[in-house]
Amino acid sequence: MIYVDYNATAPLRPESRAAITSAFDVGANPSSIHQQGRQARHLIETARAELANFIGGQARDIVFTSGGTEANALALVGITQQLQGNVTMLVSAIEHDAVRNNVARMALRSEILPVDSTGILNLESLKNRLDAWESQRDGVPVVAIMLANNETGIIQPVRAVVDLVKQYDGFVHCDAVQALGKIPVDVAALGVDYLAVSAHKIGGPQGVGALWVRSGAPLRPLLVGGGQERSLRSGTENLLGIAGFGAACGAAEQAMGFMDELAVLRDQFEDRVSAAFDIEVFGRGQARLPQTSNFALAGFSSEIQVMALDLEGIAVSSGAACSSGKVSRSHVLQAMGVDPGLADCALRASFGWSSSPEDVVRFGDVWIEAARRAVLKEKV
Repeated sequence: MIYVDYNATAPLRPESRAAITSAFDVGANPSSIHQQGRQARHLIETARAELANFIGGQARDIVFTSGGTEANALALVGITQQLQGNVTMLVSAIEHDAVRNNVARMALRSEILPVDSTGILNLESLKNRLDAWESQRDGVPVVAIMLANNETGIIQPVRAVVDLVKQYDGFVHCDAVQALGKIPVDVAALGVDYLAVSAHKIGGPQGVGALWVRSGAPLRPLLVGGGQERSLRSGTENLLGIAGFGAACGAAEQAMGFMDELAVLRDQFEDRVSAAFDIEVFGRGQARLPQTSNFALAGFSSEIQVMALDLEGIAVSSGAACSSGKVSRSHVLQAMGVDPGLADCALRASFGWSSSPEDVVRFGDVWIEAARRAVLKEKV
């Protein structure tokens, strides 16, 4: 099996597996004050420090969660509750459902920020909206903008967004789940107030994530109980998952240079496929995640591609793998103005830490052959 679906989940890194296995031997509650409890606490604080180092932040500002979805929810719901609902959420049109659905569920004032045809947030539209801001009517501006899109890999101008929003005393939440481990993520350079990450996107275990919160930023907990995680996320911490997350951070940081190699392989793959067929590569020419390619061949449906490649031992997705296995039209491509028929033919290839040049070549071979069969069948 050749795995080309790292943006859905990266396979578990050996360093993370080893940390999880070691944590099994501790087997104590991190809140207990006896020796074994202190050992468990040490594992969690070590992981917190490893993640903080990876994102250029302070360990004290990190709250561990059950994953990226909870981290996003904690930021968006937590700030809204702390500000007693006196906010208007400005959400980019390409946000992950973990952001979009949590905003919709709150049934608060919210607006969609458009992107242009290249998939990049329209900064002029944001500026115009902020220029028309009326605090008495609109409350506090809270912008949700991802660092890199999970489907296209297109990197967003987060720092420019922050510079605009801060002129109006607003706050910025950044979903960096897909960006971590693929491009540098530095909370100080970004200037955001909240940043969500997840372990399984970088080769850590599933079921653990974190929210970084700028010191002093308003936030109220979603879960209350024993007061763990500075009372911002009560509940006994996932010791095994957090230990694995920390180890994955260290391993991913050490391997960041490999992303440059993956960018070369990705570009070679796109060149080869483009030479064989008239495909559309979404976001090509823009700053993208180095290992992500989203492309489409008109008439070759996403569902058929996924099935055909799976039969040949290639694991790949049509887009976000967060809809209970459904193959559905991408709201991201729709926001970019892509023709619906072409959007229905989009395929997302994403490589990662264990990908090899041979994997990329083989993937290209299989896709080209599948496309040729589809074209021949269309002509018959």
